[in-house]
Amino acid sequence: MAAHCQVTGAEPGFGHSISHSHRRNKRRFDPNIQKKRYWVPSLRRNVTLQLSVKGIKTIDVRGIDSVVASILARGVKL
Repeated sequence: MAAHCQVTGAEPGFGHSISHSHRRNKRRFDPNIQKKRYWVPSLRRNVTLQLSVKGIKTIDVRGIDSVVASILARGVKL
């Protein structure tokens, strides 16, 4: 599963892990991606989304219909 949020667009960040002796190694900071299933009344079906936790909170605030409409406006198939 790609570490990419369908609502917020959160993607992995890249940087270094630094040891106690200050040696640097490349690493990847993945967002907390969850697979969530929502009932969308406007589409009259369930939609499974890959969301970051911030994306889940966005759906709680704006509502699933509003969020799905903005995803569909971007041209993403659900």
